Amino acid sequence: MSTPRHWPDPRWGEAGFTLVEMMIATTLMVFIVAALGTVTAQWLPNWNHGMARMERDERLAFALNRIVGDLSVAEFVPVSGKAKTPYFDGSELSVSFLRTAIGPNSHPGLEFVRIRETADVGGLALIRERASFAPMDADVPVRLTDPVVLIRAPYRVTFAYSGSDDTWQPTWQKAALLPTRIRITIREGVTQQRLAVSTATLIHIDTPAECVRAKNVGQCITQIGTGANNETATNETATPGEPQ
Repeated sequence: MSTPRHWPDPRWGEAGFTLVEMMIATTLMVFIVAALGTVTAQWLPNWNHGMARMERDERLAFALNRIVGDLSVAEFVPVSGKAKTPYFDGSELSVSFLRTAIGPNSHPGLEFVRIRETADVGGLALIRERASFAPMDADVPVRLTDPVVLIRAPYRVTFAYSGSDDTWQPTWQKAALLPTRIRITIREGVTQQRLAVSTATLIHIDTPAECVRAKNVGQCITQIGTGANNETATNETATPGEPQ
């Protein structure tokens, strides 16, 4: 009786990984992962810093647009019937004025707005405050609410004011006229370097209401600006045949 013949298993010829080869592959993988980790550790902080800087610049641009939009529509309105000068108080670090209320939570009419620098737990910040307008005595302080942070450190904002003579002044207080232009200067808090985004805005309302109907608008504005007798300005504004 013949012995059955056994054919070789075809898988016997397939070669596998030896222990040495596996150790070499593992070592190479460790080196690759370590290299990727080193590159990521060096690149990720720079990427985060760039994204933070971009976000900060976007917030700065948005805040600057808001400030320019507010100042450009300042109204020539006294706080009471007795006062002849408009409500406007400007210094290097603060500016207060009246404007038409705007926004979903605002009531129709005018509102007090103050933009000023203050300090909080996060450091120096430029905030915007508001309050609904109501006639009051000129000496009564306005109680403003709803503070909103516009710009934070490291940026600092200063204001300057110019009249029709184009002379810049650090303050504009208790003046008979509104400034014609307001300069907004933004500096880096540490180096005090002036940033290129600094700008200036025109105030759209440049004529008092009582001078709108005057025969000589320029003379009426000059009389108010120099503190001339208000009765003269009133007589100038009346049309012929109207009671004085």
